Amino acid sequence: MGERRNPRVGVVSDSNLQRLALAQAVKGHGYDLSLNTAPDKLDEAALSEADLDVWVVDMQDENDEFLDRLLDNSAAPILFGLEQAPVQGSREYPRWERRVFIKLKETVGEAVVEEHLDALEQSAAPVPAAPIELPPDVSVEAVDGLGIVVVLAASLGGPAAVKDFLDCLPRGLPVAFVLAQHIDARMQSTLTRVLVRHNGMPCKVAEAGDQLRHGQLLIAPVASEIDFDENGAVIVRGIEWDGPYAPSIDQMLANVTRRFGNRAGAIIFSGMGGDGSISGPLMQEAGGFLWAQTAETCACSSQPDSMRAVGVVSFNGAPAELAAHLVEHVRTRFAASA
Repeated sequence: MGERRNPRVGVVSDSNLQRLALAQAVKGHGYDLSLNTAPDKLDEAALSEADLDVWVVDMQDENDEFLDRLLDNSAAPILFGLEQAPVQGSREYPRWERRVFIKLKETVGEAVVEEHLDALEQSAAPVPAAPIELPPDVSVEAVDGLGIVVVLAASLGGPAAVKDFLDCLPRGLPVAFVLAQHIDARMQSTLTRVLVRHNGMPCKVAEAGDQLRHGQLLIAPVASEIDFDENGAVIVRGIEWDGPYAPSIDQMLANVTRRFGNRAGAIIFSGMGGDGSISGPLMQEAGGFLWAQTAETCACSSQPDSMRAVGVVSFNGAPAELAAHLVEHVRTRFAASA
């Protein structure tokens, strides 16, 4: 049996703005946008020759003649009723985009993407750069209890970016990390090795009884939602993550925000879609920080771009710059508390 091809999507709408929004939603979630046009541009020949897996059709005005032609000349399923896209950057937009993705996923499955962890596992040690110095008054020993908790959020292209970030961090930084990475559950054990093979940070897939600790990384499991108690102990909910992705970045941000408030933060790395952009504003309102990887350094920038679009990102940088900024952020917080 051959490999499954990436689903090919055709977008048809008589509204230029709706076509643009639907096209961004399709491409941002990794599908092949094979056709994006107005209905009056498609004749019977073009319809019958279109090699698509699904049509996404949105008509502002009734056009029974076009719909009859589409039904007569294409065997691919047709998605209707995707609602008018809200203004991009509004809080409603990520929810609309999620609904579009859920309908596509239900119809043709997820996009076909590959994370080449084998290449990352065999990569050479990074060339040492100028080390990020840990201020002498900033250390794990100087913190009473659990201090800053940072969610690392990633999808396509995320493992390489997260590894670069972790490789640049100085040892002894009083920050606990939890990673929400969209990935096949069978690859999570490999992920625990490749992310820390050069930096030596303790890392494991979170289980009941585990604890958030400074200088350590817990990876959110795919199979079950996790939460934390007030001391950072892992709570395994035993239920699926809310939303179309697992683990859900939105749910992870919501859980960490509710538990840690202004001690929480998130760094959004390379990835598809807009997971995280619904709960991002909640973390910002609670006093937490949200930073993002720059688009030009991402393998896929849809995820950090979506977070930027809702206006919650206060710093952008390459992975090494994000690491340096985190150290400075910790130093500043220590100085303020002192």
